[in-house]
Amino acid sequence: MTTNPERVRIFDTTLRDGEQSPGAAMTLEEKIEIAEFLDEMGVDIIEAGFPISSAGDFAAVREITKIVKNATVCGLARAGFKDIDAAGEALKGAKRPRIHTFISTSPVHMKHKLQMGENAVLEAVGASVTRARNFTDDVQWSAEDATRTDADFLCKTVEVAIHSGAMVINVPDTVGYSTPQEYFEIITMLRNRVPNADKVIFSTHCHNDLGLAVANSLAGVLAGARQVECTINGIGERAGNAALEEIVMALKVRRDRMPFVNGINTTMLARASKLVSNVTGFPVQYNKAIVGKNAFSHDSGIHQDGMLKHVETYEIMRPEDVGVKETSLVLGKLSGRHAFRDKLEAMGYKLDDQSFADAFKRFKDLADKKKHVFDEDLVALVDDEIVRGHDLISVKDLRVETGTNILPGCELTLKIEGEDRRVKTTGDGPVDAIFKAIRELYPHSATLQLFQINAVTEGTDAQATVSVRLEENGRTVTGRGADTDTLVAAAYAYVNALNKLLVKREKQAPEALTVAR
Repeated sequence: MTTNPERVRIFDTTLRDGEQSPGAAMTLEEKIEIAEFLDEMGVDIIEAGFPISSAGDFAAVREITKIVKNATVCGLARAGFKDIDAAGEALKGAKRPRIHTFISTSPVHMKHKLQMGENAVLEAVGASVTRARNFTDDVQWSAEDATRTDADFLCKTVEVAIHSGAMVINVPDTVGYSTPQEYFEIITMLRNRVPNADKVIFSTHCHNDLGLAVANSLAGVLAGARQVECTINGIGERAGNAALEEIVMALKVRRDRMPFVNGINTTMLARASKLVSNVTGFPVQYNKAIVGKNAFSHDSGIHQDGMLKHVETYEIMRPEDVGVKETSLVLGKLSGRHAFRDKLEAMGYKLDDQSFADAFKRFKDLADKKKHVFDEDLVALVDDEIVRGHDLISVKDLRVETGTNILPGCELTLKIEGEDRRVKTTGDGPVDAIFKAIRELYPHSATLQLFQINAVTEGTDAQATVSVRLEENGRTVTGRGADTDTLVAAAYAYVNALNKLLVKREKQAPEALTVAR
């Protein structure tokens, strides 16, 4: 296999490793939405899931193979034949399938996790890669905990994997232990010492436990790796993975030191970040590189003066290169429909007449409450309008009483299939009272798994965005709501999640899972 030395392939594992973040479970529909976006954005390989792990993951990989047009679709498998066969079965419909199989190689993993010796691990490497080649020529093999593996043994395992037919060799820094210089030396060693190393692509997979995931990944690229495994927003196990947006922009901005290309449309990075944040309910920290809210903000007078004189004094990339708008304050309470529509279209929103009318009304209400309306406010407002759509259940009226030395309570009116229903409740707090009222007006067995609040902008008049995750009979949904009143946003979010559950109830049960033996 030959590689173009100037091309770095982007392997996105948001749907697999990213979903392993505690609390980041995604529904099938959400996974498909993200996969479609990654494919459109130009990701080379999408790791869609771990098929043997659950019926949901098997179904997700299978369904994603049907909708991805350009990217390779990858399924993860341990060295066991049942894992590999399940991955092969799930990937049957893919235009470009890849099986990614792995086994631990470090002394601590082999002793305590696998309870296997070196010879047994070497046999498993050869057998698993050979088995995977029965399903596809595109087989990737990983040495789990490679950076804590004895160098001579690591070389032996890679040699066996290549001899057995692996086309990609992944070198994971599984626990985020390595440093850039060490990681550079490991990749260099493997490329120099292992027979036929020039016939395969070496890949990086770095975790961020010491905050070095991106630095280690780029060190691997400089050492000759031509595939980088990463996730949107850097989500993943523990402290996460190398962030896709940081890898891609580092390669773009510092092409003088890293003269490589990739196929990512960088103008879609900000939207990708927001999509994954919305789906998982994980907010993006304000100072997050590339896609954080403050990534292109300048508060210091010295910085502002420099920016006014020449943008390159304090910005090394253009906001529009990653899909971020430079102007934040553009609309107010005197703005009309035409200006509002132009702004939404400039931000990438196209609403039908009814949705636009509803959004415009909410914008005017918001403009009356807030001194300034920022782009972030508009995004929250319109996204909230889109997710609520034409729900069967909607919040019509809410009154909340809370404070010191009183029992928190609420009076809630919901419109349920066109009928107004009203109830008064009390609770341990105002949010508890609201959620109890919703349950009383529309009884259901779903359990609350996540309740999260984030401010869209600064100030006491900021809009709040609330995420609510509900689970019912194995079905998990995430609802969202936005309002300048946090309690109203909470009610919107819970009702949005409930509406999503209703849609799931109506859908036919998925066909029985079939796994090849």
